[in-house]
Amino acid sequence: MHIAYVTETWPPEINGVSLSAARTVGFLRQRRHRVDVIRPRQREEAPDTETYLVRGFPLPLYRGLRLGLPHWRELERRWRAEPPDLVHVATEGPLGLSAVATANRLGICATSDFRTRFDAYMGHYASSLLTDVALAYLRSFHNSFARTFVPTPELQAELRDEGFERLEVSSRGVDCAQFSPNHRSLALRESWRARGPVVLSVGRLAKEKNLLLAAHAYLAMRAKIPQTRWVIVGDGPLRRMLENLCPEAVFAGNLEGEDLARHYASADVFLFPSLTETFGNVTLEAMASGLAVVAFRTAAAHMHIQSGVNGCTLEPGDDAAFLASCVALAGDLDLARRLGSAARVRARSLDWNGVLSEFQRQLTETLRTRPGHEHPLLA
Repeated sequence: MHIAYVTETWPPEINGVSLSAARTVGFLRQRRHRVDVIRPRQREEAPDTETYLVRGFPLPLYRGLRLGLPHWRELERRWRAEPPDLVHVATEGPLGLSAVATANRLGICATSDFRTRFDAYMGHYASSLLTDVALAYLRSFHNSFARTFVPTPELQAELRDEGFERLEVSSRGVDCAQFSPNHRSLALRESWRARGPVVLSVGRLAKEKNLLLAAHAYLAMRAKIPQTRWVIVGDGPLRRMLENLCPEAVFAGNLEGEDLARHYASADVFLFPSLTETFGNVTLEAMASGLAVVAFRTAAAHMHIQSGVNGCTLEPGDDAAFLASCVALAGDLDLARRLGSAARVRARSLDWNGVLSEFQRQLTETLRTRPGHEHPLLA
């Protein structure tokens, strides 16, 4: 199968979308599919034979994400000369918009991923009045595809209620060799001056991640057990505020590879208070690393954590219960270890090869059962 894979984020950019996109493309290429990646240029890089680089720009109000400029004419020229069997669009920016419109105009089957709740972000970065505008755009965008893949049944049901069509669940996996309790480092804990429980947060330090709640949880844990240490992996606009609020915390910055794995495995409890995730890959990474996760009952935590068995999940928005669960785990590390061990068992069943094999089957099925009529064009 010849696939044109369109994405506006790609490693070395660090976010769940870029890392999942690269893993998906790598898997499909290993399965001998031809996958042409179309994405914004990064720094001074040159294209390779399977990558078409376009101009991009930072997303206003959220400079950690980039958008690709639309390339209507060039995409049409390329796809008329050598049409792919399928166009898959991983992001909803101008480049993705031009890709689906061009694919539909040429009669090429197109699929998409719903990975980011830009409508929910509007309340954090702009007027909440823009939330409905963003949702309307996302609905129009994704309803122009033969199929849209979402990571959880919960999100599938939610989007269906909002008028989204042709939704299919395609979940996420985790590499349990990369993320493992075996990477626990006493030397790293010593560098943190850890003399008690270590709680960890991983991700962009941004408003939509609800990190003020994590900070309040840490302060409550520290009030009960003064030796509690908070380690924060990631960077972003809230870093200075968090440093001022929690000067004793360890700010590790952006990490990847072995360094990231060691930080996960060397902690005891993982705090994840976000309410805007479509999935939350860090939840599975923490579980694979043997950590007890405290999260709201949504996205990956809703799918994979049974509260009290392999982690702690709370009703979304119940901040008091979130704080209480964090304090309880800080005071009972034996319980945290039992929950973390059970979380590791669950994570081992979520192999990426199985997840991506199913995604490959879904793409093939989409082509096979594609309706004869064209989808509406995005103008």
